[in-house]
Amino acid sequence: MSANLSAVAYIGATILFILSLGGLSNPETARRGNLYGIVGMTIAVLATVLGPRVTAAGIPWIVGAMVVGGAIGLFAAKKVQMTQMPELVALMHSLVGLAACLVGFASYIDTSIVFTGAEKAIHEFEIYIGIYIGAITFSGSIIAFGKLSGKIGGKPMLLPARHLLNGIGALVVIYYGYAFLQAPSIETGMTPLIIMTVIGLLFGIHMVMAIGGADMPVVVSMLNSYSGWAAAATGFMLSNDLLIVTGALVGSSGAILSYIMCRAMNRNFISVIAGGFGTGDSAKPSAGGAVPAGEVTAVSAQETAELLKESKNVIIVPGYGMAVAQAQHTVYEITTLLREKGVNVRFGIHPVAGRMPGHMNVLLAEAKVPYDIVLEMDELNDDFPDTDVAIVIGANDIVNPAAEDDPTSPIAGMPVLQVWKAKTSIVMKRSMASGYAGVDNPLFYKDNNRMLFGDAKKMLDEVLAALKG
Repeated sequence: MSANLSAVAYIGATILFILSLGGLSNPETARRGNLYGIVGMTIAVLATVLGPRVTAAGIPWIVGAMVVGGAIGLFAAKKVQMTQMPELVALMHSLVGLAACLVGFASYIDTSIVFTGAEKAIHEFEIYIGIYIGAITFSGSIIAFGKLSGKIGGKPMLLPARHLLNGIGALVVIYYGYAFLQAPSIETGMTPLIIMTVIGLLFGIHMVMAIGGADMPVVVSMLNSYSGWAAAATGFMLSNDLLIVTGALVGSSGAILSYIMCRAMNRNFISVIAGGFGTGDSAKPSAGGAVPAGEVTAVSAQETAELLKESKNVIIVPGYGMAVAQAQHTVYEITTLLREKGVNVRFGIHPVAGRMPGHMNVLLAEAKVPYDIVLEMDELNDDFPDTDVAIVIGANDIVNPAAEDDPTSPIAGMPVLQVWKAKTSIVMKRSMASGYAGVDNPLFYKDNNRMLFGDAKKMLDEVLAALKG
């Protein structure tokens, strides 16, 4: 393939990637957006493999790597459950960061192309920045994978003088960056490059370990942005225009999404990265903070079904517990049955429900819940006072009234779904344990709240049977 034809293919792939992002912005066009992305990536890979920069001797190696990678991806697609998607996404981000680091070191020791003067300085600067971003993305994503999969606790690790440590680390990176650019040889420059890489890896670990459970969806989005910038840096190192554009698209869209989510949570993005909030264990309120008190009123599946039968307006708030129990299909059946009886059923989605952005939307779409009844928090929060029954399925922090009522709470100021304003709220949980942020929930003790204890799938199956009966 000639250079001109390869450039045209890259332009076509870029257009398809932009259309893909546009399609993914709406659930109704998401399938089409995915298709655009698949076609665009296929064109990009073929244009690269068949392009003028790949020799015939290198094609078997590339094809072999594609077969191995494709087999792993196919296995993961079939094996990984929807509940494991957040940690899978984090793991994929780590691979992008690792690739940026490896490409950076390979580009530095590559002697086939000799740069001189300003061109050499620019190329080495690209390498230095690319490896640094890649190192942060790699280690941070690995820690995020551990937290999301439960292998690492959700409690933030807050080191003494952590901001000072980060500042010193940044100064060291800048110092060795200067030493790297001034290095007279590859051997001399390798030492500051390795030191910077180690600092980048440590910073990635420290950054994510300091973030509490309630902020993890923002972390996933943030790491997505980092992986995009790492890919863009790799594109600069390889002089690959498509990789630069694609990385910039992913990086900027991830940054915008992180900003939107932080605004939805009433959080400052810098404060999230600097420390997060929440604890892994049951949080103890500060002095003067409200301690949840009162008696919990349990309810049976049969009683829940009776309440739903007598309702005119129902709002369902799904959370990670629904994902773990794989209860979304039963939720769809209950929704269909209630709507056939004339009940107005809607779903309330909090921006950080689940473990990654859009987690609940994907699960509900998988169960074929109509898009038009799946609403964002801001679209129906004012409707709770006119709601007969609000059902919370495995959610906790996103329906916690302490966020509004207790200024000493770790989640104070975070907008939440005001389910307690409904005539009756029903919370489905396995136990009284606190949520992922580790914050106690006063909702459980309110007079109009009922607790339906047990596995969400089992309890909802019983509710469905009672509704049919």
